[in-house]
Amino acid sequence: MTDKLHSFIDGKRVEHAGNTTPLVSPVDLSVFAEMVEAPAAIVAQAVESAHLAYTANRRASLAQRVQWLNNAAAAVERAVPEITALLIQDIGKPRRAASFEANRAGNFLRATAAEAQTLRGETLPVDSAPAGAGRFGFTRRVPYGVVAAITPFNAPINLLVQKLAPAIAAGNAVVLKPHPAGMRVALRVAELFIEAGVPAGLFNVLTGDRAAAQALVAHPKVMAVTFTGGTAAGDALVRASGAKKFLAELGSNAANIVLADADITDAAKRIAAAAFEASGQQCISAQRIIVEKGVHDAFLSAFVTAAKALKVGDPQDETTDVGPMVSLAAANRVMGMLADAKSRGATLALEATQKDCLVSPGIVAGSPRDASIWRDEAFGPIAVVEVAADPEEALKLANDSEFGLQGALFTRSLKWAMRFSEEFEVGSLWVNEASRFRLDMYPFGGAKRSGFGREGVRYAIEELSQLRFTGMRFDV
Repeated sequence: MTDKLHSFIDGKRVEHAGNTTPLVSPVDLSVFAEMVEAPAAIVAQAVESAHLAYTANRRASLAQRVQWLNNAAAAVERAVPEITALLIQDIGKPRRAASFEANRAGNFLRATAAEAQTLRGETLPVDSAPAGAGRFGFTRRVPYGVVAAITPFNAPINLLVQKLAPAIAAGNAVVLKPHPAGMRVALRVAELFIEAGVPAGLFNVLTGDRAAAQALVAHPKVMAVTFTGGTAAGDALVRASGAKKFLAELGSNAANIVLADADITDAAKRIAAAAFEASGQQCISAQRIIVEKGVHDAFLSAFVTAAKALKVGDPQDETTDVGPMVSLAAANRVMGMLADAKSRGATLALEATQKDCLVSPGIVAGSPRDASIWRDEAFGPIAVVEVAADPEEALKLANDSEFGLQGALFTRSLKWAMRFSEEFEVGSLWVNEASRFRLDMYPFGGAKRSGFGREGVRYAIEELSQLRFTGMRFDV
């Protein structure tokens, strides 16, 4: 019998009426669950529950919040095999990558618990102004209250804990609305938090899609929103939420630049993994590869070779690098982008093939500027290799995008590394590492239409808390 997924509120599943949506595994196209859409009344119930939990626990010590996170980390770590299986079945993530993501979640929870212990404010010399004589001022970080978190399908537990752990560390309660494909993972994590002793209501999960997300962010008791997803969806949620804190990691079209002095073989292997592993379904997957003219042909040959070396197939296989995309619609969209590029005169250095949701790597050799693969976010295992006359033109081409999340530069030149650091319009830049490389301790977020605000352990805690100033006149 197919499992029916209902919202998780105040420590338990809450059965409710609503339209149902079948959730289809990209692995075998079977229906693995029926998701019941949370109506407005259930959304309100989840927010009210979170607000009550926030109020009841607002005096919990930092030590207590740290203990909750560490206990939750232990519970998640025990469930790694179960979560790995869900990641494979529900989104088609290859086993090796799924295991890595499941293990990363516990590590992130522990890292957040450790970072939370360094939270501090500052004293301010208010008597530096004549009117401040006889007075003392200090700041400290305080929570917003209820935080709405909206997460995508591509990293169902990693992107969940990236929002949840910092919010709880800062003293908030969280209501999560995950992408339907990541729903089973999110509901299981909510159960694990309860098993770990985290108070009921501090983490609630809503089932549903766009309507539930919009109702959630619009609720007047939601004081902050943290969202990862497409730019168009971000625009819609900002309009729905109104004037409140909004942290957003949006679309991308990551440029990876290879200059003539780079290690071409190393760059090709790293960029191929960044472009095609995870089926290209990560916001920082390499999409536009811009190569200096003198090494363009050598790089393209090495890049095609590296892409062909990746194993495409069954996500259950430990050796698989590229598994299925999340849905038939996603796979068809990517093949449509390749057809669009060809219709505009582009040639394919490596033809992609499709079997149901499985799409093999595709490489476009040069693209017209009006082609979708150059202009839009592919979010699939396809990439375009473009030639640049020199580093100046490479920089110009890299910035020829409305997006700017994370980019990469391959060079041995400190001069060009520093120049790109100053002028490449991205939120973060890696030199001699491909654009999909990410660590949890640095500030991660976008420039231009790729979003605003920063994630990363310390930075997310700061984003999901606010400074409160207290001034005292003590000569009374």
